[in-house]
Amino acid sequence: MASPAFIGVFPGQGSQHVGMAKDLFENFKIVQETFEEASDAISVRLKKLCFEGPDSELNLTENTQPALLTASVAAFRVARREIDFKPSAVAGHSLGEYSALAATGAIDFARAVRWVRARGQAMQQAVPVGEGSMAAILNADEKSIQALCQMATDQNLTTSETTSGKKAVCEPVNFNSPGQIVIAGTADAVAAAVSLVKTEPSFKGIKAIPLTVSAPFHSSLMKPARDAMEDTFKSDDAIKGLHEIVTPYFPNRTARLTTEKNLVFKLLSEQVDHAVLWQQSVEAILENFSGEVSFVEFGPGKVLQGLVKRIAQPKNRTVGILGLSDTAGLEPLKAAFLKGKSA
Repeated sequence: MASPAFIGVFPGQGSQHVGMAKDLFENFKIVQETFEEASDAISVRLKKLCFEGPDSELNLTENTQPALLTASVAAFRVARREIDFKPSAVAGHSLGEYSALAATGAIDFARAVRWVRARGQAMQQAVPVGEGSMAAILNADEKSIQALCQMATDQNLTTSETTSGKKAVCEPVNFNSPGQIVIAGTADAVAAAVSLVKTEPSFKGIKAIPLTVSAPFHSSLMKPARDAMEDTFKSDDAIKGLHEIVTPYFPNRTARLTTEKNLVFKLLSEQVDHAVLWQQSVEAILENFSGEVSFVEFGPGKVLQGLVKRIAQPKNRTVGILGLSDTAGLEPLKAAFLKGKSA
């Protein structure tokens, strides 16, 4: 009988909150060292930002991304140091993909902190504030989402361009779980999609929730940010920060088990202006690991834990769901992991 598989998963932007990782910081030296290393890398006092805020500063994309990366990697390092935790594979939601790769040593942590700060800046600069938006669409399948986005785009093709010259765009960008898909694009087109959900009979039963975000993340409008990341990854310094993949991972871009070092920068670049295939990634994990599987979310919040439950349920798979965001999460993880190793 095969040993249980433990899959490390890492949250993306939106899971951050003031106070995240503070409990771990106060109890584990490895967390203090991780925060110090990250702060030195970008000359930002991440301890103050994460523990004191304010929210307005923490939620700036260029701050959120390095802060969340640091909190997530710090949590993983606690598990590795305290219980010798070694995952069978890892995956991360959007920004969390950097956390997954940095935590397992596929990319340098300090360099990754610099990269995601630059990524956040580039993503915000790609579309001026107010010109792009996002919305969560609930209770819709992929076919309905595609029809909704097409109708919303068509309605706005004849309207004036945005001040930055961008035509109407509305696209599915986050396939989070069955019945939860996020769309993004130009503000008018996304607003049209939200309105269509309320008024178009063919979309009866579907709900739309506008999201409070500063840019249409993962849409094709993010192409300038993708270009910026491609330039970043061409540098000699970036290449030095790329290592062999010891722990396989499931990228957002393909949702396929990946161990090829030379694909990492390509996948991280393309991830910026392509959809996050989270549901597909979890389904691929369940296909690759047919026995007992436990998912462990490293970092603040429980967003991914909830999504994994919803994805596994239609597959009739019972999976373990664990999280490590504070000291209280360590003992349940330790018990499950040690039990799995002895199986």
